[in-house]
Amino acid sequence: MKQIKHITLFSSFCLLLILCSCKRHLYDFNYQHDSLNRTYQLYIPSNLSENAPLVFVLHAYGRFAKGHLESLELDSIAEKNNFIICYPQGTLDINTGKPYWNSELPASDIDDIGFLTNLAKHIQNKYKLNPGRTFVCGISNGGFMSYTLVRESPDVFKAMASVTGTMTGITWKKRFISPQPVPVLQISGLADKSVPIDGTMSEQWGWGGAPHMDKVIDYWVKLNNCSSVDTIKSPSNIHAYHFKYCDDNNLIWYYKLEGFGHDMPTKGNSGLNSNELIWEFFSQL
Repeated sequence: MKQIKHITLFSSFCLLLILCSCKRHLYDFNYQHDSLNRTYQLYIPSNLSENAPLVFVLHAYGRFAKGHLESLELDSIAEKNNFIICYPQGTLDINTGKPYWNSELPASDIDDIGFLTNLAKHIQNKYKLNPGRTFVCGISNGGFMSYTLVRESPDVFKAMASVTGTMTGITWKKRFISPQPVPVLQISGLADKSVPIDGTMSEQWGWGGAPHMDKVIDYWVKLNNCSSVDTIKSPSNIHAYHFKYCDDNNLIWYYKLEGFGHDMPTKGNSGLNSNELIWEFFSQL
């Protein structure tokens, strides 16, 4: 019994060390923008070297950076592949009191484009990161904001990944104003009722207005001048389209998940690990 107790205590101690070693690379910061005190968290891998990539992860509507951090689980991938992750926090919607990103919504004057763009430059300079490999991804509202950032700040955010997001109505309408080709990864659930893939999301508050996601992706494919596509169907509920031979070696990846709604795809709930796919996409750029 005494030996078993010692083994249990030792196992608990090892687990505590593992948890502590993971958490010690996550840091909280404040950043002033537009007279507002904004907050963000950074995951800094232990083997960080100069010229490393930077990945922004934008939370969903009503979510907090910490919760999104835990749901996407990119930290272990960052540790292995030597890149920094930034988890910024959105402000509170005055109508609902819930956190959100102002992806060019007409009813808001919060400057999230300026905040995230300036924050990215600040982090690049502070940690001597590669300005040509700063990427942004997000789920739902975070996906909307990712599209807005690569349209408005393509000189800073060089590629994006959207999970169950799309372009807001205003961002879609501005698509032909000084467009810049950037790599895009889109993951959509065919059973998503919050952000329907067919573009029928309500235009109230400025969210809806973009067409069917097929048409949105077609816009980015043509903008990037892609000339070929690989069609992948594995497992059978996942329809993937990898557009390639694009300008500047850009890529457009489009994933449609049958029977999947408004959620973060994982291996267990859909057959697709979003976190691994997102880094696989960014790592090729």
